[in-house]
Amino acid sequence: MEILKASDLSIGYSHKKQQKIIAANINLSLETGQLIALIGENGIGKSTLLRTITGIQQPLSGKVLLSERDISDYNPLELAQQLSVVLTEKLPPNNLTVYELIALGRQPYTNWIGKLTEEDISKIKTAIELTEIGHLSSKKHYEISDGQLQKVLIARAIAQDTPLIILDEPTTHLDLRHKISLLQLLKKLSLETGKCILFSTHDIEAALQICNKMVVMTSGNIVQKSPQELIASGLLNQIFADGNIIFDTEKSKFIFKTL
Repeated sequence: MEILKASDLSIGYSHKKQQKIIAANINLSLETGQLIALIGENGIGKSTLLRTITGIQQPLSGKVLLSERDISDYNPLELAQQLSVVLTEKLPPNNLTVYELIALGRQPYTNWIGKLTEEDISKIKTAIELTEIGHLSSKKHYEISDGQLQKVLIARAIAQDTPLIILDEPTTHLDLRHKISLLQLLKKLSLETGKCILFSTHDIEAALQICNKMVVMTSGNIVQKSPQELIASGLLNQIFADGNIIFDTEKSKFIFKTL
């Protein structure tokens, strides 16, 4: 089932009646139960695209439909019940425990005093179980590692209980073991909860192995295909504007011509 659809989308910025277009003619379809990676060079516009399809930033033209409704028609509370976002910004300094941080995911549903109902507590418990971080619940969020914090933020998004979860470079600053662990967690969540998860990443080779679909941003085009279709199409050779970096279709990995 389709959750989000972007049609003829142009993204970028407006300043003093002038537009700076970063990418145009974008057409995307995000469906339930899919794990989708967004890939492309640094500065190509991945974060701008994520901010636009989540309603944080206005498109220059085109439409984003969320559950068949224009995303601009949602009020903030309604939107928070439809999609959850995990961005790369650092958390503000505070004394929240891991449990309390995850519980913030229930804010779109709690009453004005923020009291948790039995349903809220059940959603939080499920999120903690799915991400296997029960042993961290009582720790302060600044007492845990970057990899653990990423799992906590994902747990908060799960507790928010939206059909769509969008993450901006969740594997940044993680070592290889924690990157793979986090990607496996995202795959598990898409399979077990039926949610659609879209995440931007530079870990292209790992994403090729684990994702249902991938969105490739290059300077001239944005394409959504399965990993197998991307490998067969040769499009992966267009990601990097460097003739020394090529994608080996037999090994399914990037190699350097000069080595």
